[in-house]
Amino acid sequence: MMTALFISQKRAEIPRLRSAFPDIRQVDPARVLRLAKRGDQVWLMTDHAEWPALTTALAAQGCSIVVMTLVPSEAEALQALQAGARGYLHALSPPELLTQAALVTGNQGVWVPAELLSKVIGAAFTSLGGRESLPVDSLTILTERERAVALAVAEGRSNKEVARLLDITERTVKAHLGAAFRKLGVRDRMQLVLKLSRQDEKIV
Repeated sequence: MMTALFISQKRAEIPRLRSAFPDIRQVDPARVLRLAKRGDQVWLMTDHAEWPALTTALAAQGCSIVVMTLVPSEAEALQALQAGARGYLHALSPPELLTQAALVTGNQGVWVPAELLSKVIGAAFTSLGGRESLPVDSLTILTERERAVALAVAEGRSNKEVARLLDITERTVKAHLGAAFRKLGVRDRMQLVLKLSRQDEKIV
């Protein structure tokens, strides 16, 4: 049975988190690795220096980790995802949002605040090698325009920015992006980046 765990060094409790998950247990950072088990949902505050290493260790144990902070930032969000977290959000998010994040991350999805998503995706794509690391075989199934839209999105541009860059309408951007998603077998922008970056063949 999945257990919800809250890890913080400085905060006794977050009322909104307790409201969303009445049975959540607070665990000291020093003890959580001994108590957490595969499938547990871990809500981890960034109020101690060891949180990135703790995130990696918990992910290796099969836990689903959502990193929480009082001051969200693009850099920290990327750090959390690279460490193995499946989610990153403001610690004072409303209970409804926390519940949605738990559902998405618990089903192997990724949860990042909308205002940070494009920037995080672009940073992730760059850190994974960018255009130079793109595979030949995954992109040849796309039309030239679908490929251009997919690459622009992977680099962190919004639909409006892609439309301006390629001199097309936002509606056309959405159509090309939807077609690219279907052909590549991905559901969202983060999966697009991961799909492209996990290939070994390079574009020549």
